[in-house]
Parts: sequence; structure tokens; C-alpha cells
Amino acid sequence: MIESCAALGRRAVLITPFRDRLPAALPDFVYHAAYAPYELLVPRLAALLHAGGIGTMAQALAAGTPQLVTPFASDQFDNAAKIARLGGGISGIAETKIYFVSTRTGSKEIWVMDYDGQNQHAVTHLGSITVSPRVSPDNSRIAFSSLGKEGWAIRMFSFDLNRTVSFAAGVAGGSNLTPAWSSDGAKVAFSSSRSGDSEIWVGDANGNDAHRVTSLKGPDVSPAWNPKTNTEIAFTGGRTGEPQIYTMEQDGSNIQRMTDSGYAVSPSWSPNGGLLTFAWNRKYGPGDPGGQDIYVMEIASKNWLQITHESGNNDYPSWSPDGRHIVFQRAIDGHTQIWSMLADGTQQHQLTRSGNNSMPNWSWK
Repeated sequence: MIESCAALGRRAVLITPFRDRLPAALPDFVYHAAYAPYELLVPRLAALLHAGGIGTMAQALAAGTPQLVTPFASDQFDNAAKIARLGGGISGIAETKIYFVSTRTGSKEIWVMDYDGQNQHAVTHLGSITVSPRVSPDNSRIAFSSLGKEGWAIRMFSFDLNRTVSFAAGVAGGSNLTPAWSSDGAKVAFSSSRSGDSEIWVGDANGNDAHRVTSLKGPDVSPAWNPKTNTEIAFTGGRTGEPQIYTMEQDGSNIQRMTDSGYAVSPSWSPNGGLLTFAWNRKYGPGDPGGQDIYVMEIASKNWLQITHESGNNDYPSWSPDGRHIVFQRAIDGHTQIWSMLADGTQQHQLTRSGNNSMPNWSWK
């Protein structure tokens, strides 16, 4: 916290009766007090960091002061969750996971790690080619594409059962790829070539009632639900020759083209439903000519912002559940690794280093 205040040029007040738990020498911009009247102090703060006591939380809510809650005991966890449920804040990412594809065991398998790259370990052990992991909103299952005897199929891994489970809609012929959950966990969209061209299909979470929702010329792949409404789907379409990003209603109506040129793939919808992030090789203008970078677009205006610049080939962005971070893959000199960054492209950090790692997907919570 002291380092953050120093970087922001802010003063800090540390309130604790346990002075011995603080550094012996505090910077000039940090003031320690054993006690302070919160009703007078909190309204004057730019932000409040606390453990989640109900009284402290109430003071911050009453004052309209932004608060960061870091619970560690008793009712503090529930108090922090109440802030999010009441619309007074958003949950952080400290307990979230990132699922991805790794080759470090000799075959492409689904792996998982903490939000900061710690605790990396394999989830699947299929000994095949397994790609496009998408975790369910309740964190109980992962949908993914796997190459088996029947070709490319959508499969599910159940954490409750610790094994793969059937998904009938994903093995009905053709190549079945790029699954995506609706935010209520009730539906799965995916790409399938069972009717000829790859089209977007939608079924329920158990693989039933699968039906096609696109039918135009060219392949349609990589669906992504609007998590705010669950009524819209973004996808990559090839109807103009090169892939572009489109949006549509969940029944395939009201198709809107979002990108105007170049090569645009891998859309991911922000948690608030207002933004898309995707990989785009614009082939002109500023940035790395011929390079593929990550962009963020405001859906209403179609205004976009390039957030990676001239560093490798960037793809498969995925939003964090708080909407403040994006995880993505970056390929440099034949090596592909997972990186994270803030949603404006700053504070980029490499999360994986062993083997080749790709196609990250941030958990919903």
C-alpha cells in the first residue's frame, strides 16, 4: 500500500494499535495513528483499504468513499460480498483462475493457474490435442474442443466428478470448436461444420436442443456471449473473405459488422457488456504493420483503442471478471506465452514460461 501511494503521489494514514507490525521507519507521506474518528476521516479520503468490518464498511458507503476490502476472518468475507451484491462495488480477482492450453507435458492439455501465474497445473490428461477452454460461470465445468476418433468434438470436464462428461451437441458430426458459456450457465454456443460451412450453433448446458443460428456464406467461429444481457453473441465471420468481428442477437438476427478491414479474430465481451476486446491485424495505420495486436472497442460507437504495440503476435484476449484486466497470448520467435495487463494495455506481465502456452480464459469469479 505504501508503494502504491508513493507511485500515485498520495499521502497515507495507517490506523492500527499495533505499531510494531509496521515498518520501523515510515516515509514522510505516511502518518500512523492508533485511533481516528472514522466519521470525520473517511469522507476526506480518496480511498479506504480495510479488512471488512461492518462498521468501517458502513462509514465508507455513507461517505461515498471508494473502498478496497481485503477480508481475512469471521464475517468480513460476507461483508465484502454484500458490497458487490448491493452494487456498491465489484469483486476483485485474487481468488480467480486462468485456464489455458499448454504443451509442457508433450501434448496440448488444459491447464489452470491463479490470476498472478502461481500454482500452474494440468486439468486434463487426454494425450490428444485439446484447445479453447471455457470455464462455466459456477466454476464446476470446463468446455473445450478436443481431437479424437470422431474428429473435433466439444467435450466437458467436471470438477465435481474429476473426469470428462458427455456433451451430446458437440459430437454430432463435422468439426465442433470454440465453445462459449452464457453468463447464466444455461447455454453453450459453439462453431460446427456439421451442415457444411462452420456456423454458430447454440445448445443447452447439457448438450441438448442444439440449433444453428448463422447460415451465411463463409465460416463463423469463436462465439462470445454478452455477459450482461445473455441475448447477444459476438463472433468471427469470414463472409467478406477475411475474418471480421460481428455481433448478433442470440437467434442470429440483427447481425452487425464491428471491424471494417484487416484480419480480426477472437472476440471477448467485457463484463459490463459495453466493450469488446479482440485480436486485429489492421494492415495499415499506426502500430506494427502486418502485426497482430489486442484492441478494445466500445460497442455503441465502434471507437477502438489499440492496447498492445509492436511486440510479437498477440491473440485470444479474455476479460477478468472485474473488467479491469485482460489476459492474452503473445508469440515471439516461435514461443507462445500467457500475459496479463490492465484493460488500457499498461502493466503487462508474463505469467507462463515453460513450454508453449496459449488460449487463456479468465474464470467468471
